[in-house]
Amino acid sequence: MKLVRLALLPLMGLTIALVGCQQNPISKDIKTEADSVSYALGINIASSLKQGQLEEIDILALAKGLDDVYSEKEGIMTNDEAVEYLNAFFAKEQERKAKENLEAGQKFLEENAKREGIIVDTTGIQYEVLVEGNGPKPTETSRVKVHYHGTKIDGTVFDSSVEKGEPAEFQLNRVIRGWTLGVQKMSVGSKYKFYIPADYAYGVRPRPGGAIEPNEVLIFEVELLDIVE
Repeated sequence: MKLVRLALLPLMGLTIALVGCQQNPISKDIKTEADSVSYALGINIASSLKQGQLEEIDILALAKGLDDVYSEKEGIMTNDEAVEYLNAFFAKEQERKAKENLEAGQKFLEENAKREGIIVDTTGIQYEVLVEGNGPKPTETSRVKVHYHGTKIDGTVFDSSVEKGEPAEFQLNRVIRGWTLGVQKMSVGSKYKFYIPADYAYGVRPRPGGAIEPNEVLIFEVELLDIVE
């Protein structure tokens, strides 16, 4: 786990109550600097765990693990055993998510292909033409300037140059395969909407940071502004 830089806030004198899964409050008076540092570490750990999208965390069990180590008690696992257990757990969770997302993505693409205006190419990538330009088309090695808006099939936005307010530039053969193949279909001045199957996106390897899960279908609205080189 990576700790971010923390600024110690004037927490002394506050009483903090956390609620675990058993709904038993954990109360602690934050009075000293050591209390503040400890509380700040708790905030940092909890934030990291939430970013990892763990659905169930028992705060009391977490606190017991911390207490057993710091008190040098004999816990139910050694640190090596804990690492082994967590690695197995996360591998199982990734496999479950990958299967769940693959099924949902396949169902979505099957239904989406039936919509008027949807074109399905030989790779399985689907797209629709929103605006057809009349400029040149890029090649696989072209560097392009684009505006894009990326969502999941549930509408969740995971990345968007439109929302950032600034176009992006990149070489077509250095992005996901769905982009490399899809954008080559576009003329400068065009705007297309792509529906990219998981195996032409990030596949079973989720994007760092948890923004994209294993085997997710990705949807991009792409406007090709220019071919830079």
